[in-house]
Amino acid sequence: MIRVAIVGCGVIGGILARAIDEGRAGDVELVYLFDLDGEKARRLADSLKRRVRVAGSIDEIVRDETVNLVVEAAAPSAVKEYGEKVLMAGKDLMVLSVGAFHDQELYDRIVEILRERDVHVYIPSGAISGLDAVKAAAMEELEVVELVTRKPPRAFKGNRYVESKGIDLDKVTRPTVLFEGSAREAAPLFPKGINVALSLSLAGIGADRTKVKVIADPTINRNVHEIHAKGSFGRLLCVTHNYPSPENPETSYLAALSAVRTLRNLTEKLRIGT
Repeated sequence: MIRVAIVGCGVIGGILARAIDEGRAGDVELVYLFDLDGEKARRLADSLKRRVRVAGSIDEIVRDETVNLVVEAAAPSAVKEYGEKVLMAGKDLMVLSVGAFHDQELYDRIVEILRERDVHVYIPSGAISGLDAVKAAAMEELEVVELVTRKPPRAFKGNRYVESKGIDLDKVTRPTVLFEGSAREAAPLFPKGINVALSLSLAGIGADRTKVKVIADPTINRNVHEIHAKGSFGRLLCVTHNYPSPENPETSYLAALSAVRTLRNLTEKLRIGT
């Protein structure tokens, strides 16, 4: 039995909590919910069939020896603030805000803890497909990996980087490139909507060599991710058309389902895919 605590009770945290509560996430028990907005955590707990404790702090979760997996579903800042503490307490960690790993020092510290202790970090594929092929291709020479992300303009509402560029999203009438650069550069600029760039970079050729293009496209009503890769294996083009979550257009529904599937994989003996 995997005993889980979920940190972050937003869209993805809620979907994951309900999946566990309904038995769709495998042989898993949800023990704690935690959110900086305590009322949000309490509302989610009250909506579930099974009793779940609402933690008053991350330390309450860390001290509980019965919890063996903490799922971060909050924000990159949560990974930075809680990640090492969770692992040092001997608990496994699932990271959804993988964009936090654009910080190389943080990533290196996490890797060092994994070398020294019997703990694991799990990173779901999120809102992209093709990650398994990129991982396999990276076993040999992998020359190019690029992510092209297209989303409706409303998905970028409130993004500080977009605002700083003086782009009026309400007046975007044709596909407009918001950003071109590396995955390391993209992650902090789009902290909620481009986590897949870091997942892709970790599976392939790293955050500095992985190219990213972000486009606001008024001609679409869903989030589209294209992966382009080239190497000794051949060429890869993988396109995923995601329906955005009704609660948050910046989040693809597939990202939440990926977290549920990753959790379920941990309890199954037959595993499919790289």
